[in-house]
Amino acid sequence: MSDFEQRSAEKETRRTTPGRPWTPQEEPRQDALRRYLAAVAAAASARSAEEPRPAPGREQPEPPATTAPEPPTREPATLRVRDVMQVPAASVPGDMPFLDVAHTLAREQVSAVPVVDADDHVIGVVSESDLLAKAAVMAEPRRHGPVGRLRQHRLYDKSHGDTAATLMTFPPVTVHPAERVADAAWTAAHARLKRLPVTDHRGRLVGVVSRSDLLRALIRDDAEIRAEVESLAAQHLLDPRAVQVAVENGVVTMTGRLDKALVPELLAVVRDIDDVVDVVYEIEAV
Repeated sequence: MSDFEQRSAEKETRRTTPGRPWTPQEEPRQDALRRYLAAVAAAASARSAEEPRPAPGREQPEPPATTAPEPPTREPATLRVRDVMQVPAASVPGDMPFLDVAHTLAREQVSAVPVVDADDHVIGVVSESDLLAKAAVMAEPRRHGPVGRLRQHRLYDKSHGDTAATLMTFPPVTVHPAERVADAAWTAAHARLKRLPVTDHRGRLVGVVSRSDLLRALIRDDAEIRAEVESLAAQHLLDPRAVQVAVENGVVTMTGRLDKALVPELLAVVRDIDDVVDVVYEIEAV
């Protein structure tokens, strides 16, 4: 194999996702995903900058009105975890034996399940990696050397467990149903978790949300993007039919005839839509 072929192969390997390479049609959506990861980071930054909320049961006094209040503006609906979570959520009790936990993961076709107590409070999460740690130690003889003991200390500790409660990872990372999808996605990315239990204000399990659920909610399909672009055009143009909109893989194409003074403004508002990858305009300015 030549140096050029080897470099090409290595480049293609780096660009592959598990199981298959990216197709040219998927690459624009990868760009959208990167933009959404930036949006998730921005949401986390904004959350940390928010003013602390008043303690439960205490309400902050409203400032005296000095001017007439402004009319309320209609804000776009914010997706919440409750809108995308899976219910009912599979779970296991803390006293479930090791093999039964493994059978539950296989039956539910999931990589992890919440562990709950008698009152359905989430006390931890048991995953395939927790079970594999025990299985690996059970199958491999103990290494008596100091290096072997140091390297496998955690595995041996994990192998002593025989139930979900003794094998689980705790404290659990959970989200609330009213939490914003963007914030939940940041939590999942920060904790490097594929699935998050959803709990109520008392810590009881009400659902589960996966990383794929969050990403599907963040990256809308082309039909939804087109509807929003057309809605924006209707707000900014006297005759919205003057511009035709097409969307493919997050790329917006606009064609038609339009007053040249309106073109920059329309393009700016369309580009500001977070899940728009790019804007191609074939507008004849008049």
